[in-house]
Parts: sequence; C-alpha cells; structure tokens
Amino acid sequence: MVVGKEDFGKYKEIYKENLLGHILPFWEKHSIDKEDGGFYTCLGVDGSVYDTDKFVWLQCRQVWMFAKLYNEVEPKVGWLDIAVHGADFLQRFGRSESGRWYFSLDKKGSPLVQPYNIFSDCFASMAFGQLGKITGKTEHTAIATQTFYNILDAQDNPKGKYEKTYPGTRKLQSLSLPMILSNLVLELSHILDAKVVDDQLNSVKRKILSYFYKPEHGLIMENVGMDGSFSDTFQGRLVNPGHGLETLWFLMDIAERQNDRELIQKCTDAVISTLEYGWDSEYGGLFYFMDLKGHPPEQLEWDHKLWWPHIEAMIACAKGFYLTSDVRCWKWLMTLHEYTWSHFVDEDHGEWFGYLSREGKVTHHLKGGKWKGCFHVPRGVLYLWELMAKLEKNYVAQ
Repeated sequence: MVVGKEDFGKYKEIYKENLLGHILPFWEKHSIDKEDGGFYTCLGVDGSVYDTDKFVWLQCRQVWMFAKLYNEVEPKVGWLDIAVHGADFLQRFGRSESGRWYFSLDKKGSPLVQPYNIFSDCFASMAFGQLGKITGKTEHTAIATQTFYNILDAQDNPKGKYEKTYPGTRKLQSLSLPMILSNLVLELSHILDAKVVDDQLNSVKRKILSYFYKPEHGLIMENVGMDGSFSDTFQGRLVNPGHGLETLWFLMDIAERQNDRELIQKCTDAVISTLEYGWDSEYGGLFYFMDLKGHPPEQLEWDHKLWWPHIEAMIACAKGFYLTSDVRCWKWLMTLHEYTWSHFVDEDHGEWFGYLSREGKVTHHLKGGKWKGCFHVPRGVLYLWELMAKLEKNYVAQ
C-alpha cells in the first residue's frame, strides 16, 4: 500500500472543514449561556437546549478547547471570549470550600452533585493551564497548579469519603487516573517544575506499562490489583478499547517527548492489537466494553458504538503512522474514517451523533448531554488536521 502527500492533503482538508465548518459553529451558536454564564451541553440534534444542568468537567473541557484553538489555530478574539466566559463561571461557582471541583451545578451555578471523584479537578487544571497561556494571569495558572497538586494529594484515594466499596475487601486500582495524568502533566508542563514533570511522566508511564498493559494480550486493562495482578471479576476482566487507545496515544506523546523509540513501537503494536480485538467484524465499529475471557460484560450497553472511542482510535492510528510510518496504522485509520464519517458525522445540523446501536443506527438524537460535550470530537478532529498537515509537509515514503 502506497501512501502519498495527496492522501494527507485530502484528509487534512476534510478534518479542517469538519472542525471549522460544522463542529465549532454548532457549539458557538448553541452552547453559550449568555444569561447565567457557562455552557449548555444538553443539546438536541439541532442544538436546542433540553436540560440546563451544567456538568463541571464538561464546562472545563470546553474552556480548554476554545483556549487550545486560540493558541494553536488562530488567535480569534471570539474563541478567547468563549474560554473566558466559561472560566469566569467556573471561578465563581465550580469549587467547594475544600478546593475540590463539584461534579454538577444548576443553571445559575448552585451545586447539585458533590465533588465525588477527581476528574472534574483534572479537567479544571487542564482548562486553566491552557487559558493561562493566553491571559498570562497569575490567578489562572495558580488555579491550574493548585488543583494539580490537590490531584496528586488525592490520587491514592481519589473519591475520599465518597468511595462506596467496602473497606478491606477487594482492592483494585483503575486505569482512569494514570491515563488522565499521562496527558495532564504534559498539558501543564509549561507551568510545573521540570523535575515534577519528568518524575510524574515516568511514574505514570511505569504504572501503565507494568500494571495495566498485558503484553500477552496486547491490551490495556481497566482495573487491576494493587500489584498489577489480574482479578477474575467483572471489574478485573473489563476491557474498554476506547480507553486503551486513548491511553496509547497519550503514551506516544510521552515517548515522543523522551525520544523513546522502543515505547513508540510498543504503543503502535498495542494500537493494532486493540483494534483487532475490539472491532466488530459483523457490523463494524468498536465495541464499548468487552470481557477479557469472553463472558457477558456487566455493562448492558457493551455492544453500543460511541463517538469517543472512534475518534480516539483515529488519533492513535494517525499518531502511530506519523511516528513510525507503519502502514497498518494507515489502513486502520481509513477503516475508522469510513465508519465514523458514515455513521457519526451529521452534515445537516453539525457536530456528531454520540450513540449508536451495535448495528450502527443512531439511538440518541442528541449532540450533547451529561457525558458528551465540546471536547472529544473537536479535540480529535483538530489533532487529525494537525497530523495530516505535518505528514503532508514532512513525510518521506518508506
């Protein structure tokens, strides 16, 4: 299979047009709450607001997204205004007295759900770190830094008093936090001490590769014992292909920074293993959840096809090809692109659908909700556009 600059140019324009012409205008037009601040994320197929609750991690993600666009695409005042609009709302209402970030607020900013996990904090740190690059305001970088160290302090018990498992029984550790940290530390590398960055990157890399990555399967597990051992339980057998693929491109970013060619190749091979394992050979698309031993997964929606695993898979393939020229990555990228563009992309109203049945039929005619906001799709399409542009400029056929 021969891949050339015309291929990269073609897909660069597709991703650029989808982002600038269909995705961003949807959020710019429909998500801004001009009355009470912050963003609406519960948006119907045409952008109509069907619920006004505000989920803090989605508020933070949208702040990050528009700040990122300002920093990397074009310093548009409108994009900065949107980021600042969301950040102002979060500064006023997003945190509890302890400094932890709530999970959700009502329309006016009153808290609805306590800060029961650490992921609102992760995305708040990410958002204010990115915004601080633009504004140069000490308050923004201080929020990012303070929140980051709060995360480190809580990482051994991220849910704190909201942990629902019974003490002293089955003790498992989750992929979620080291996965997030592998990206968050890089996002904050411009404001953190260099030794902290290096130590944290090496720590999360070691934990993911030693505990969660199982080379005998070529897969990353969602939950393992505290020593990395396999747990033959619902949680321990759980594989989420989308999380695995997202983790792998985060690790590629670390490996690229550290010039670790061995890790880049290991991640590339694991991307292919994960896609081969998680792909639905009958209907196409990636399964949401799988059981390592082939037992029925606990999650009844296990066979649904969701937007975010597919866009994360596309990033992982594009990044793998960019770093290794491995044609397997390009072939999978084309397979994923064809499935994604024919099933998720909404050319009529903008943005992407989020939820499909196993057969590929849209099950929820919404563009945003409690879990889907202005993040995975625009981030992924931006990164694909950028990677295609780099390939078009620099690629030399192998």
